[in-house]
Amino acid sequence: MKNENEHYYQLVINTCLLAGKIMIESGSDMQRVDDIIYRIAQNAGLRNANAYITVTAIVMSANPDIAGRVIDIKRRSFNLTKIAKVNELSRQFASGQITIPVFFDELKLIEVQNDFFPLGIQIVGAILVSGPLVVVFRNNWIDFLPSCLVAALAWILFYFLNRYVNIRFLSEFAAAFMIAGLAALLVNIGWGHNMDDIVIGSLMPLVPGIPLTNAVRDLLAGNLVSGPARGIEALISASALGFGVAVGLHFF
Repeated sequence: MKNENEHYYQLVINTCLLAGKIMIESGSDMQRVDDIIYRIAQNAGLRNANAYITVTAIVMSANPDIAGRVIDIKRRSFNLTKIAKVNELSRQFASGQITIPVFFDELKLIEVQNDFFPLGIQIVGAILVSGPLVVVFRNNWIDFLPSCLVAALAWILFYFLNRYVNIRFLSEFAAAFMIAGLAALLVNIGWGHNMDDIVIGSLMPLVPGIPLTNAVRDLLAGNLVSGPARGIEALISASALGFGVAVGLHFF
């Protein structure tokens, strides 16, 4: 009986850790991760649960006779679909619709799923973010289509570099470099009017808004480890974009 209880509680800890890992890797803020981990533990009857959550690892322990566990977080992206799925599973477990073994198996399926939109839809999203902003903020209809074109090509480069090279900052630098080069080219051949507007509009899909937002939320929630870490991550991304544009303008 004791071994069965230990196995059950270890499964609860593994479920909590995997749920937290998926949410952090998908771009969730720390307060939401903390809430879902303790909620799962409480609904599973795990007493004295304690979790230490950062953007690179989660450490969790519970009853004194149960060994604690740690899980590494080595990559981070932005996938709100996975966050919604984990939240839905947590609600189903709280209402008794699923058990812990089913919960854990579903989380393992979510972890390996690729829920990102197809490249074509991502390109459309990049176009909708870049071109309309040039019109809204700068009232520049002339550079609407050039901004959409440059943003689409830069996003394609960013997508493939991020997929095969898997170094986000390098992908952002290369995309920003390409944006500056294409903007200068379009202006020189007469297809564009204001190079600054084209560059700014085309950069909008690459701006690290989610990391910056999560950094502020974590800081306001009192998390002085994950907040600055995510702030630095957002700063590095912004610097990569800035350096990419500066180098591109220097050469073109």
